[in-house]
Amino acid sequence: MCLCGEFFSAHFFRRCFNISAKELLINEEIKADKVRVIAGDGSQLGIMSKRDALAQAYDAGLDLVEMSPNAEPPVCKIMDYGKFLFERTKKEKESKKKRSTVELKEIKFSCRIDKHDFDTKINHARRFLTDGNKVKVTIVFSGREMNHTDRGYDLMSNIREALVDVGGADKAPSLDGRFITLVLSPKKSDEK
Repeated sequence: MCLCGEFFSAHFFRRCFNISAKELLINEEIKADKVRVIAGDGSQLGIMSKRDALAQAYDAGLDLVEMSPNAEPPVCKIMDYGKFLFERTKKEKESKKKRSTVELKEIKFSCRIDKHDFDTKINHARRFLTDGNKVKVTIVFSGREMNHTDRGYDLMSNIREALVDVGGADKAPSLDGRFITLVLSPKKSDEK
């Protein structure tokens, strides 16, 4: 049972936090008898008993946090655990904001595509690539067009030439059933 904010001994002040199993162990939850202690400023205090380390942490009004439980002896740091959790969640939120997701956009062409439709679809692919997304170009054959797959490969080479300034192919186009597919990746800013 936790008596948050109350003194449970003559000079020990106990702090309590609700932590899950994957969080770090703090204060009395630390199971090791001997620990290597690091002060809040990063200086080494040496190996000492858990009781002495807790006394130093409580005297400073801080927590003893087990940072490296697999070390021999476990490494513990004297710090403000609440502030540590706040800083860590803040960093995680910022890294999530900076992380960008790459989507795979698909554009389908026909062998009998007209010049204006071709230009429109190329402009869409160009926009997707400049936004940082990958583009899957698919050429669809219907009926007797399967006899003229060479036209599809010619169209695919025209598509690659039209988009060479914003993206490049990872591998050669492949024929799969009634489709020729090609995945284009955006060029990095230093490649342009």
